[in-house]
Amino acid sequence: MSETAHEIASQPSAWAEAVERARSAADALPPHGSRVAVVGCGTSLFMSQTYAALREAAGHGETDAFPASEMPSGRTYDAVVAISRSGTTTEVLRLLEALPPGAPTVAISAVADSPIVRTAGRAILLEFADERSVVQTRFATSVLAFLRTHLGEDLASVIADGERALEADIPVRAGAFDHLVFLGRGWTVGLANEGALKVREASGLFSESYPAMEYRHGPISLAGERSCVWSLGDVAADLLEDVRGTGATVVAGGLDPMAELVKIQRTAVVLAEAKGLDPDHPRHLTRSVVL
Repeated sequence: MSETAHEIASQPSAWAEAVERARSAADALPPHGSRVAVVGCGTSLFMSQTYAALREAAGHGETDAFPASEMPSGRTYDAVVAISRSGTTTEVLRLLEALPPGAPTVAISAVADSPIVRTAGRAILLEFADERSVVQTRFATSVLAFLRTHLGEDLASVIADGERALEADIPVRAGAFDHLVFLGRGWTVGLANEGALKVREASGLFSESYPAMEYRHGPISLAGERSCVWSLGDVAADLLEDVRGTGATVVAGGLDPMAELVKIQRTAVVLAEAKGLDPDHPRHLTRSVVL
């Protein structure tokens, strides 16, 4: 079994640990009503997008998500939350160092003695969710489990769905598709982005992601019999019917979207191995981007 597959399989237990950690460490996060910016790179950016949408929709305060390299200067926030598994990502570190002195900052990381953790004003450590593989799976979803718990969600059913996702059939057969598309709405747009990234990283297949209602505005022109379109969360039935009309295969995920991402992660590993690729070490990638 690859390291990635092992880490994917450990997610429900990691989520349970994240829930317990949130009950004791959540005070490190900005309080209700704060105006917050959440930043990250790659997978951490997509978890930032997911958290920002969830936090604002839950009424906790205005929340923006940015790539760490693209956060606008001159905007005022009550706090900046930075997500980095390794705690070494250059763009995140540069952003934190460039903020005005005394600006409230929180780092979420798996590594205690790391530059980003040392630079941030506060730190949330999820060391139990750290990974050996290059691609992120367990750490990213454990961060999200921690943050969803902080927002007041009960994750018991989500963890149960995570277990189901590990046993479910993979809906994408190796060699059947050249083109995978992931669609989300609201907080699941970030998860759709992450699903597409996992497929690209691990298997090298052409994959895309969109807010669901934007898919008809041009991107659907690429859909056809060799396309699979996978929806996460509440996606309009008439949109999915339009997709079927192109000849594409539709996968309408029925689990909690975070658990549905587990199925996508498993799919990415299966597709990679079918092509003779090592999912633990994708081409041209490293565990952390240090410039």
